[in-house]
Parts: sequence; C-alpha cells; structure tokens
Amino acid sequence: MKSIRVAVIGLLFCIPLSCFAQQERSTVTGIAGKYAAMINPGTIRPLLEVLASPQMEGRETATRGQAKAASFIITQLQQAGVQPGAAGGWEQFYEMYEDTLIKGEIRIRDKEYHFGEDFITDLLESRSESIHTNQITFAGYGISTASFNDYANLDVRGKVVLIREGVPGGLPRDYGITYNKLAAARAAGVRALLVISPHARNYRLLNRNKLRHTGIYMPGASAAEGPNLYYITPAMAADLLGKAYNDSLLDTQKGHLRMPVHVSVPVQITLDKKSNVYKPSNILGIVEGSDKKDEYVFVTAHYDHLGVQDSVLYPGADDDGSGTSAVMAIAAAFAKARQEGHGPRRSMVFMLVSGEEKGLLGSGYYINHPIYPLTQTVVDLNIDMIGRIDPAHERDTNYIYIIGDDKLSSELRPINEMANGITRFKLDYKYNDPGDPEDFYRRSDHYKFAEQNIPVIFYFNGTHADYHQPGDTVEKIEFALLARRAQLVYYTAWEMANREERLKVDRPEK
Repeated sequence: MKSIRVAVIGLLFCIPLSCFAQQERSTVTGIAGKYAAMINPGTIRPLLEVLASPQMEGRETATRGQAKAASFIITQLQQAGVQPGAAGGWEQFYEMYEDTLIKGEIRIRDKEYHFGEDFITDLLESRSESIHTNQITFAGYGISTASFNDYANLDVRGKVVLIREGVPGGLPRDYGITYNKLAAARAAGVRALLVISPHARNYRLLNRNKLRHTGIYMPGASAAEGPNLYYITPAMAADLLGKAYNDSLLDTQKGHLRMPVHVSVPVQITLDKKSNVYKPSNILGIVEGSDKKDEYVFVTAHYDHLGVQDSVLYPGADDDGSGTSAVMAIAAAFAKARQEGHGPRRSMVFMLVSGEEKGLLGSGYYINHPIYPLTQTVVDLNIDMIGRIDPAHERDTNYIYIIGDDKLSSELRPINEMANGITRFKLDYKYNDPGDPEDFYRRSDHYKFAEQNIPVIFYFNGTHADYHQPGDTVEKIEFALLARRAQLVYYTAWEMANREERLKVDRPEK
C-alpha cells in the first residue's frame, strides 16, 4: 500500500514546473511524503498545548509570557535539529516603548483639575511638560485656512491657547478635524492647546488604567513635535474665562463674534510621563540548503497573542498557536530530512514573529532589518489560524482559505494546487478577491514581504466566534485538520525549496 501511494504522489507532481525527470520526481516526492508524516496530530498537539497554556500568559508582545513562549519555541527547534537563523543566534530583538502617566494636572488659580476627570490628552501624541503662565489667549475655533483664519493678527507664539471644538456655521466640517487644528496651532507657534469639549464630562467613565498607558508602540510612532493638545470640560473653560458655568459658551455666536482675546489668569499645566523600553523578538531558525543555499524560502507565523486582560486569559490557541505549532512541525520535518541526507536545495528559514497583534510590528521590523537578502528571498508561506472551522464551512470542513498566491507570481498558485493534489482540500479563494471587505490580505505578516515584491501565500481558516476571545482554547482545535493543512504548506515549501528554477515575479498586484 505504501509503495502505491508513493507512485501516485509521483504522478501528481510530475508536471512541467520543474526540471526533474519523471523518475527523479517520483523519488523526491516519495522522500517528501516520508517526512510529511512527521507533521501529525501527535506531534503538533503537545506543542500547542504548551503555547496556549496558562503558563504562557497569553503571549502578549513585550511581556513575560511572550518571552516564555520564545524560550519554549527555541528549545523545540534546537531539539529538532534546526540551526539558529538570526546571525548565529535565535532571536532578532527590536525595541518597543510604552508611555505611562506619572502626573497629569491643570491648576487654574487655586483649583486643581485632574487628568481623566476634567481633561484628557493623547499620551502617545503628547510630551512631558510643565507650563506656568498668567495669560490665556482665546482663538475662536482655532481654524486657519486661506479663506478663514482665527489666528489672523493674533500673536500666539509661545502661548497657551484656548479654542472651541467643531466649526462655526457655514464652514466645511473638515475644518474642525483635530489634526487640522493641531497643525494650525503648530504653524502659529502655540505652546499648548486647550480645546473645549462638551464630551469631556464623560472622561471619568472611561477605564482609568488604560487612559494612563499608551499601549506598546514602535520608535517613531509618537508625535514629532508639539504642541500638546488637551480636551477640557466646559466647566474648566468657564473657570479660565472668569465666567459662571454656562453651556451657551459652546454655541456659535452670531457673526462669529469672539470673547475677549486675552484673559489674565494664572494657569499651571503639568504633564509628566515616563517611557518603558521593551525588547521583544522574532525567532529565526534555518535548515541550510545545498546547491542553491543562497536563496531562501520562508515559512512564517506569529507567536504573540493578546495576553491577559482584566485578569482574563486569552490563550490564542488558533490565533496563532495553530500556525506557530505548524511552523515548528514543518521545521522539524525539514531538519530530519537534511539529517538523513535529503536536505533542501534552497535554504529554509522558519520565522516566528512577535508584534503581529500590535500591527505587524515584528515582521515589519524584519523587513526593515533583514538578516537574509530580500532580493534572494523567494517566497513567504505564512500561516495564521489553521486549527478551526469558520461558520461558512460547518457542513464542508475540508477546506483552507488561500490568500495572495496569485498577486505577484503566476507560478505560485499552480505549485500550491499541485501540492494540494496530495492533501486534497477545497482551496477557497474567497478572501483573495481584491474587493474583499475584510481585507485579510493585508492583515497578517506575509503582507510585509509582499510589499517588497516577494511572492506570498497566506493560509487561513477564517474567523469564528472565539476569534480574539478567551474561548480560543486548545480543546476546540481540530488537530487532524490542522495537521493536514500544515502538510499542504510543507509540500508547497518542499517544491519551492527543490525546484530548479526560481519562482518568477511577473505580476504587479500588492
């Protein structure tokens, strides 16, 4: 029975995509089948049970849980015989930051107003500052355009300026966009901008802890220059202007008549924040090729998830523990093949990235700091969620979504379909449509490679009720399905690594 299966596999692969003769192709494919058998529920399940366990704390990027997951992955790759792939090490570290508010206070005369109760500012876009002034300048709506300019004949350089939210009657609503008002204040040399907001009373209803942290970001994501912008309550504005509290302060006045421009009042603004520096990592392992070892086939997945939120664990078994465990199993299969004299012609790079849930940060960092030349990178096969069944396929579970396979190369889809002659899935191209409203093509790590004209395939099972929820647990994983989907990636990678000709890049879509 085994020899018959090998012969069938040989016929399935014997199409003119490679320069191997028929007898050689049958032999090579039979070898591939031998190591594909290593990718099975029995090898994948133990990996995923650890990755999605409470001890990994949800694997959020730049946390202890992510570091634990990295250590576990590296140990497994080492034991499988994969070699370190990050310039002699296993990890490519990159810096990320998180800002935390230490103190946020605005004092008007002798009265204190507090961050998160009476005013708010975007911590990421703001910088620490301490301002003492005895004068506030009122500048209407803070609009500056060719046809309407609140700053005309008004010297606000180095001053604290108070403006209203929105636009006066008769002006386009776009004039009221915060970005435009901030740009106008910046151009006028404003030191700090106070914006009267009728919604500011609701700040105290927001999550106080989240307000005081920026979340993790990459260098360069924060504001390049001031001024800081503070949204304040109408009550604060009334205090600044020395008037009794009155909602009519926010009404548009006929003819856009303004209140007195300069108001003498002692004001002290204090914003003090600190930045914490974190160093998460991408993990790279390599199985070196033979005669074409200076060309690289990447197999990727992200190993981060959402961590622990409000004391609730988000295990991320499918997203993307399934992809991570699949990459580890595929890497072990290629390493075993090489140990037994059947290594790939091209080098296989297995990269597990962090920061995907934060905005493709890890893969983006790799592309900007590549360890292997991007010009010599042949393809990226990216696995992100392959362990579950989405609602659209509950009655026909033998499927996998294929995304991006025809965007940059006319050869990649036929190769993947050829590999599927063994795994026998229904390849669903629904999300490959350029008009896909979900835009999945741009939502996982492969897209960073595609932006560099490197052909990609994104293997995906679709979303489900437990997507980004605490219910994304191991017991809901379809392990037989996961293993077969991983085998499809493996067979495609095997062909990519061993074919004579490098994959053509002959299509323009990104």
